[in-house]
Amino acid sequence: MAYADQQMSGNRVTAIVIVALIHIVVGYALVTGLAYSAAKQILKKVTTVDIKDEVKPPPPPPPPPKDTAPPPPIVAPPPPMNISVAPPSIQTVSVAPPPAPAPVLAPPAAPAPPAPRFTPVGAQPKGRPAEWVTTEDYPSRALRENATGTTGFRLSIGPDGRVNGCEITSSSGNDELDKATCKYASSRARFAPAKDGEGQPTTGSYSSRVKWVIPKD
Repeated sequence: MAYADQQMSGNRVTAIVIVALIHIVVGYALVTGLAYSAAKQILKKVTTVDIKDEVKPPPPPPPPPKDTAPPPPIVAPPPPMNISVAPPSIQTVSVAPPPAPAPVLAPPAAPAPPAPRFTPVGAQPKGRPAEWVTTEDYPSRALRENATGTTGFRLSIGPDGRVNGCEITSSSGNDELDKATCKYASSRARFAPAKDGEGQPTTGSYSSRVKWVIPKD
């Protein structure tokens, strides 16, 4: 008999022995009063013994475990921040004032001019200035218009004492009266010339006024 046949016959014998044992157990269970349902379940399990000739292949190995992702790194929480920062302290530094500028020395005063050896004098009129211009010199036109007023004048006098210019300083309000004033004063006035600090004759001036009043008949 071949080896396979021998193995199959051994299996059958084993199965027959097991079935016989089961029947004995079942009979014993019935005798001893075991529950019928329990005996039925045991019988069902035992009678379903796989007596196939072929041996079951071993179950395949379990699949390898999936690569699990490494846990995330542990991050330490940021340190607490103090939002309300105290303002920096202000330190006052006393600074010495700058040194006062050195006083500026004024230049030495110019020497005073030497005192004159002679006191200067102005031109002095000769005679009576009131007779230089009189009511008899009243211009006919101004007389017809009954013009009156006071004329102020200034005469320019040369080193020789003669009048070489006349200027009206204040008008009488009538041109004829003003012109007559300079005309007669320039022609009739005579002067002792002015003198400077050396006592020498020099130019000078003389100022006066003439009051024009219409003469009574």
